[in-house]
Amino acid sequence: MDVELQTLKHLARHAHPTIAIIGEYCAEYKDLFKEVRNYECFKYLHLGIISMIKRKSLPDIAKVVSINSAQ
Repeated sequence: MDVELQTLKHLARHAHPTIAIIGEYCAEYKDLFKEVRNYECFKYLHLGIISMIKRKSLPDIAKVVSINSAQ
């Protein structure tokens, strides 16, 4: 079953992978998140922080990690 269908049906799924160091670091905090989407955003935030973008604002990080919403 694809990820979009799982999301629409609110079925459990695994978080999308990121680079290894981010995945390893964030895995320690995974149990703090009830929804996988929130955990993914947590990982994307860390990915954006270590990225080479000039401004580390949420809208700029969202663009870098290919998220449609800057929220």
